[in-house]
Amino acid sequence: MPKNPNGGASMPSDPSFSSDGESAAPPTESTGRRTGSSSGAGSVGTTGEARFGDHTGGADSAGGDAASRGDGTGAGRAIGSRKKQFVIAPRHPPEGLQAMSFQPLQFSTLESALRNSSDIEVVDTVGPKSVVSALADGMGGSQGVLVARMTEQKAAALHQQGAGRLLVERDQNLSLMEPSLRQPGLVTGVTPTAGNGPVLNAVISVLGKDGAPQADAEVSLFGSLLPASGTTDANGRVTLSLFGETAQTVQGLYVKPKADYWSFYQRDPDISSDEVNVVALRALSDWPSLAGFPRQRAYGWGQKAMRLDQLPGAYRGQGIKIAIIDSGAATTHDNLHDIRFGFDVINKKTNPDSWDQDTLGHGSHCAGVIAAADITSGIRGFAPDAEVHACKLFPGGQVSQLIDALEYCIDKQIDVVNLSLGGAEVSEALEQQIVRAKRAGIACIVAAGNSGGPVQYPASSPNVLAVAAIGKLDEFPADSYHAQTLDANVDAYGFFTAKFSCFGPQVAVCGPGVAITSCVPPNNFAAWDGTSMATPHITGLAALSFAHHPDFQTGLYKTRGPERVERLFQIIRASAHRVSLGDQSRTGFGLPDVLMAVGLQGQPGQQPPPRAVAPQAAGLIAPMMAPMITPLMATQMTPQSLAGGTVYDPFAMDPATAAARAAYAAYAPWYQQRPLGGMPFGGVVW
Repeated sequence: MPKNPNGGASMPSDPSFSSDGESAAPPTESTGRRTGSSSGAGSVGTTGEARFGDHTGGADSAGGDAASRGDGTGAGRAIGSRKKQFVIAPRHPPEGLQAMSFQPLQFSTLESALRNSSDIEVVDTVGPKSVVSALADGMGGSQGVLVARMTEQKAAALHQQGAGRLLVERDQNLSLMEPSLRQPGLVTGVTPTAGNGPVLNAVISVLGKDGAPQADAEVSLFGSLLPASGTTDANGRVTLSLFGETAQTVQGLYVKPKADYWSFYQRDPDISSDEVNVVALRALSDWPSLAGFPRQRAYGWGQKAMRLDQLPGAYRGQGIKIAIIDSGAATTHDNLHDIRFGFDVINKKTNPDSWDQDTLGHGSHCAGVIAAADITSGIRGFAPDAEVHACKLFPGGQVSQLIDALEYCIDKQIDVVNLSLGGAEVSEALEQQIVRAKRAGIACIVAAGNSGGPVQYPASSPNVLAVAAIGKLDEFPADSYHAQTLDANVDAYGFFTAKFSCFGPQVAVCGPGVAITSCVPPNNFAAWDGTSMATPHITGLAALSFAHHPDFQTGLYKTRGPERVERLFQIIRASAHRVSLGDQSRTGFGLPDVLMAVGLQGQPGQQPPPRAVAPQAAGLIAPMMAPMITPLMATQMTPQSLAGGTVYDPFAMDPATAAARAAYAAYAPWYQQRPLGGMPFGGVVW
């Protein structure tokens, strides 16, 4: 789930945002209009038969009351509540309860009853797509899920009458956790109004290599009140207005390029209202580890940290099917040409084959890490020979559509599913589908979330593998927003737990999730952050393990089923080694190792030595990273302070580090400086 698809941390979920799924389609009735009356909300008989009558008109009274509060002029229409979209499904009984007369409702009877109810609009039905998928979970078939629009009162009545055998849930919106401006937390009197107080108008010009203007770059200014954001035009310019601010109260400037450049962040920028403010971006290829990129193929720092570059060439994920449930995959990209399968879930009724149109770039970025083609340019994915299916769920994905996407995976006998997404609340209907997928032998690898708080759902499910995010000191410029993800848990190798990453006992492992360079449409590259970026590393490793670990070639674990999935999770956890100084709630078992996960090297628990920073890069990195390192960290990174064995210093123990360490103590670490007020990127998300 990216924290921020182009390098910044996103905001946490805000209570003022509605996480409930509300249909994008207009309701069939206006909010101020009452429906016809009937005898009641309905009932469910003891034999599993459902009986639902028309709903009485009182349910929509809120809209009518809103209309009565108008100004009396009769002009326009008062705003009231609209019908909500719900997921309705028979509850699957826990194992053993079927023998105790806990019989689920018959799906066909339920569907018929709902369709005959005049105040319920059934908009979709999700169920097995073939006999293969109907029997894939080994439970004798699945009944399916209904998606319907109705009032909240009607939904409450259905739930009550279901007597514990009927699930009625809001079809909540899912999110890739892209950054958005924070809504006001309360009604306040300090919000500036037109004509009162100062207004700072600033023109920002964003330039790239050789002074080329950068169009479509997102630019944000932050002050003590509301932020201002905009997108650069064809000339690379944007004009922003901060109400109630002066040049002295501006607290931050953030620039997020569309592609091919590092992000930029300046704390307390010197902004002028009288002349153009110029931001010169660094090209990705200007960084030492990406020299010559993308003309010359490169491994990402995360892939190297997991030792993918040491894997024999024949280990390429052959025979494994991977589904990426995301925003699609841009097959226009040179590294993604080999993706030939997919399903557009959100447009399944009009254009189900438009999965290769990725307007957000998020799915393409994940696909690049997992399975980018092994060609002479760009990047190489973990499993370039795997069969990739791109399931398009964004923009606008909801729980019912994720259930539908997982149904596609069951039908196509997918092996591994990448879920770099999340929701605000637990969904029992979705959990039933995740369990069903696991029984069909599908391993779900899920991003833990980027709120900096507890692990979010579905990563919190016990039936998936949850992935947190880590970063590494020497892999991004200090003036990029990636530097703002650093926390205090930096180990002697430069690994740190990303500040935005969710934590908790559900975290199984961690993956590289800061400054991850991968594919974006149409044929470009971008460095992004988030547990969304960490998760594809583990998905790719899972595909390699399924394809090449001896346990999955013969015997019990070759057969599709939940035992196969659990064995995969065990192997991934056993291959991991400890990274950063954070506790296990932030990193799980640690960073998995590719060679161990495919059974080529080491015993479970054996720890390979992490890599030190290249000596030739130390002189460049040290002064840039100095403001981020505490004196305590500097002490911990000396051989004298760490007992036993050879210590890998993050600056490779070359002579330049002596001066760098002296500079550390002269700076307060960034995470001890006061936070920016009004920043949407301070709290963080997918």
